[in-house]
Amino acid sequence: MLTDKALRALKPKESLYRVADSAGLCIEVAPTGSKLWRYRYRFAGRAKMLSLGAWPEVSLAEARERRGDARRLLNQGVDPSANRQSEKLRAKVAADNTFKAVAEEWLEMKGHDWTASQLGKERDRLENHAYPWLGKLPISDIGVAELKPVLARLVKRGTIEQAHRLRQEISRIFRYAVATERASRDPAHDLRDVLPSPLKKNFASITDPTKVGELLRAIDGFEGTFVVGCALRLAPLVFVRPGEIRAAEWKEIELEHKDGPRWVIPAARRKLRKAEKENPNTPPHVVPLSTQAVAILEELQPLTGQKRLVFPGARNTSIPLSNNTINAALRRMGYDKDAMTGHGFRHMASTLLNELGFNKAAIERQLSHREPGVAGVYNKAQHLPERQKMMQAWADYLDGLRADTGKVVPIQRKKSGASR
Repeated sequence: MLTDKALRALKPKESLYRVADSAGLCIEVAPTGSKLWRYRYRFAGRAKMLSLGAWPEVSLAEARERRGDARRLLNQGVDPSANRQSEKLRAKVAADNTFKAVAEEWLEMKGHDWTASQLGKERDRLENHAYPWLGKLPISDIGVAELKPVLARLVKRGTIEQAHRLRQEISRIFRYAVATERASRDPAHDLRDVLPSPLKKNFASITDPTKVGELLRAIDGFEGTFVVGCALRLAPLVFVRPGEIRAAEWKEIELEHKDGPRWVIPAARRKLRKAEKENPNTPPHVVPLSTQAVAILEELQPLTGQKRLVFPGARNTSIPLSNNTINAALRRMGYDKDAMTGHGFRHMASTLLNELGFNKAAIERQLSHREPGVAGVYNKAQHLPERQKMMQAWADYLDGLRADTGKVVPIQRKKSGASR
């Protein structure tokens, strides 16, 4: 039997040679001087050899222990060499099928259907709230016990809506893993009823006419940059989404159109699915412009009209105002996030226009909302003539609120009562 002293004394020769220990264990000395442990055995009548590592990294005692493990497999009728290959394959499969690997594969697939912005949001959520704890785990090994603490962290921080969104996203990843035979079930589905219900919050908005008048006067007194002031003044008149107004381009503004001044927002900039944005048959969103809106744009045109953007950024005129510019301006005027937001102008207009009796379909179309169900697919009516009248009447109504005279511009009800 070999000893540590005997192992140190072994010298390389011109050709490889082996020195036996016991029970099939031997040391193999190469001409280069390397010494490798080998286990020689027979399986199914064939002589085979299994590598057990290099000396001195693997000591004599450890080599004998590894040989013992291999002999126990033989006694169970298992070929140690085949078992090692299976373990390597399982390890490789596990490495290729970690939660992160499968999630990234799913994101790449969904990226064809999503906009770049949506894809970024979905990936950021996983990178911030899932990958640090689940990313390296084989997806087949993840169950409720592993998922629950991940969601609990978000609940503890008070971001319950984010917890629900993360659970839904993880559930979709697991369903993809099941479909591609990397997992047997979706444990995130089991957690759908254990999260507290999120508080449903609408965007903060002002809908009381008196307070709307106060807001409009505050906007008129805004002391920030002229470009931001114009964006603030235009926002209640057009009530488009904040991202649409801040990225408006002059080529979209048609002040001399035969049917009246209008702003044509292309499908690519509307809030639509990626396929709809890219579909050449998807119509643009037409925003009829009141005389008040035209006056604001004409006042701004000498400053930014030679540029691409209607509302360029202050530091770089090739990019639009930032996402938070309108909200930040409202904060400067004393309106916090629970009082009014840039998106709140839409809620303001929708609420008051409905209260004033305007055609609901025309209001929804002006908000760029699509009717739900089959009607939304087939109803292509734009209600443009009616919306032109409505937008001018709305601007006049806001003027009355701004004037704080105790009166607003009267809007006569049509006989049908369907619109004003």
